[in-house]
Amino acid sequence: MSELLTVEARQVRALAEKGDIVRVARGIFDRTSVERYRTERGRGRTRTWAEHTAWGAIALLSGAAPLGLGDTQTYRLRAALIDITDPTELATRLRDRAVVSTWSGHRSVSDRVREELVVPGRRRLGLVESDAIVDGYLETERIAGLVRRCRLREDPAGPITLRCTSMDMDFIAYLAAFNRTLAAVDAATSLDPRERGVGEQTLIRRLDLFRDNARR
Repeated sequence: MSELLTVEARQVRALAEKGDIVRVARGIFDRTSVERYRTERGRGRTRTWAEHTAWGAIALLSGAAPLGLGDTQTYRLRAALIDITDPTELATRLRDRAVVSTWSGHRSVSDRVREELVVPGRRRLGLVESDAIVDGYLETERIAGLVRRCRLREDPAGPITLRCTSMDMDFIAYLAAFNRTLAAVDAATSLDPRERGVGEQTLIRRLDLFRDNARR
């Protein structure tokens, strides 16, 4: 496992203790949780942006004004985005925009959970929506109540993905409705190769467009 994750054995144990990967038995780890960890972290040691910086980057790529960033920070962020050409690097830098967890529950609760989330939507990317799959954002302080009310149980392979953040939800809803950027960011770390490819290609186009506009 340490070779697969390119970390030392003690770091593997630390990842399991933090909940980043799931230990099912001594020395045995849930494959889905490991694959998700690898996909979200990308290649190498790319530095991630803080939560508000990550959301500022998504706003800039969407063509919207960032929320809560000063002029100097916005200027530096623009410069950083101009230099990024690899969608995997971008997805890794944006990782800390939310804390992601996956859950299972009775199939009757899917619609109830979806109603409480901001859902960017796969359809925007030309991907097929499934009623059984739920993937969206909510405030960090609301997850415990949602899990309790809908009787969700944490599951590395579960069909319900909750992305918890402290960013203003009205702003996230605005970005989700504005264009395909946020949906592409989510898709770019999907475990499904086709979905991930669609997300990455969309991010490449957004990066190219951002770079072209910045040079005018």
